[in-house]
Amino acid sequence: MAITAVAIVAGISVTYWLFVRPNVADLALSNSSESIARGQYLVDAGGCVSCHEGIEHPDSMSGGLALESEFGTFYVPNITPGVATGIGNWDAQDFLLALKHGRSPLGSFYFPAFPYPAYAGLTDQDVLDIGAYLLSRPAVENATPAHEIPGWLARWMLAGWNVMAGFDAYADGAPSVDRGEYLARHLGHCGECHTPRNAVGILNRDRQYAGATLIEGKVDAIDGEALAEWSQDDFVLFLSLGLKPDGEFVGGEMEKVIEHNTSRLATEDKEAMAAYFLGSE
Repeated sequence: MAITAVAIVAGISVTYWLFVRPNVADLALSNSSESIARGQYLVDAGGCVSCHEGIEHPDSMSGGLALESEFGTFYVPNITPGVATGIGNWDAQDFLLALKHGRSPLGSFYFPAFPYPAYAGLTDQDVLDIGAYLLSRPAVENATPAHEIPGWLARWMLAGWNVMAGFDAYADGAPSVDRGEYLARHLGHCGECHTPRNAVGILNRDRQYAGATLIEGKVDAIDGEALAEWSQDDFVLFLSLGLKPDGEFVGGEMEKVIEHNTSRLATEDKEAMAAYFLGSE
């Protein structure tokens, strides 16, 4: 009887630990021009437009893009300040919950088609500036389709998946790495496409940037071995124009990443990313 009681208490404790709403800092969003400008740069650097650009409403981030995967089709949500269908009611805590914990304002789990495991390493200030910029944009009401996923796949399962996958964050809540690594690992979330995954979609961090196979096809390796012949100038030019050292231009989804993301980086940030990737093993 005592063993049963202990097991019940342990089960309740584990369940609470898995599902409790994460604590986030009691901070506030700013509407200052400086915060909004920083947020715009961070949104560009993070490539948000590459996925969230409106299908029905171009030139907005009202979503609708279908992301095909082995686990179904996930539709990218509306992240304009629309109140009914977007993020118009979000506050600072909602942005911190979403980007750093993969949780909705009500505490439910987002599917990792949204790269929150990488965004977990963002500083709180960067998250708040991103929120400031997004909420400064024109509101568009656009209800995106429901995800088309198998019946066995439910959001509550992400509680266990998150524990197994881990979050690419820092113990003290602030990055202890250089700028290039911060941009690549977290804001740019390069590993989300360029690192292989296991059968349940968890990144193999022992093979970071070693290339992967997605439903759309193979994604190139960008580790030290793959980039052994690249110079820093080669890498900076690639981030700017998508031009490889062999004279070929990149295609596929990476073309959008170059256009909406890396080409808009300041030269010093491109150089920082080059130094990180060309120095990685």
